[in-house]
Amino acid sequence: MAFHADRLTLHPTGSASHREALFRESPRDIAERWALGLAWALMPARIGGLPHLARLCFDELLAPDYALPDPERALANPPGLAGIAHDLSLPTLLAAHKRGLYPFAHVGPIKWWSPPARSLLFFNELHIAKRLRRQMRQGQYTVTFDRDFDAVIKACSGARTGRWHVTWITPRIMHAYAAAYDAGHAHSFEVWNEKGELAGGGYGVAVGNSFVTESQFSAEPNTSKIGFTVLNYHLAQWGFAFNDGKMLTPTTRDMGFREIPRWDYLARLTQAGNQPGRVGRWQTEADVAAVADWQPLSN
Repeated sequence: MAFHADRLTLHPTGSASHREALFRESPRDIAERWALGLAWALMPARIGGLPHLARLCFDELLAPDYALPDPERALANPPGLAGIAHDLSLPTLLAAHKRGLYPFAHVGPIKWWSPPARSLLFFNELHIAKRLRRQMRQGQYTVTFDRDFDAVIKACSGARTGRWHVTWITPRIMHAYAAAYDAGHAHSFEVWNEKGELAGGGYGVAVGNSFVTESQFSAEPNTSKIGFTVLNYHLAQWGFAFNDGKMLTPTTRDMGFREIPRWDYLARLTQAGNQPGRVGRWQTEADVAAVADWQPLSN
């Protein structure tokens, strides 16, 4: 299939003032994020890494290091902590992703992370559940790419039903990835219901012929899965090597993602990053119902 990218209209989805207002956190939002973020960090599974984190922050205070850290020298506890992210400018963000680093922090300084294992989807291993295929064939939803990146990343930062509202997608993160979107390197998928409302979506960054999925959201049942399946279909057709889901979750495991060790991931990423990229606006080339009939093992 041909790839369609509009290189002449790489403009934001809204004005700078609109984006600033959309991404802004209220004082209540900030207080909630700090309270829940600190509670998250103090949970038994994570509290053991705090001394190492404190030492890293102290060392940075004494002698700030603005160079990107070596992903292979990330700490074992907290697993994958590689350094402090002083700079989230577009060149730095793209260089970090090309090295296998990504920014993450609920509270405090943003950190670079390189976990000891990475969750990848090789497209011939994608599993589409029968129930999801049936839902996709019903024609209730339409999927687009790069139509409303700002609304998608804002929705990804929002509260999840039945879960703490502790988010790492802060206004600084939103602006950094929005700049990558403006430059044609970050991409969103949007799932629209029959009323024309945004019902789900997600976003990520293309690194050569690989894709790093950053976050997803669903406002209606299974909508992120629908959009994600359509995205993976297109990535496969466009010759991408893999979709990097970063950390494995029950949902991504069920879809066919699996963990590989960091050394293996970095080798694959280096190879993928040296392939020609697909910079620009992306467009869907198959509708939801057509993707529902896709048999990945036949590729």
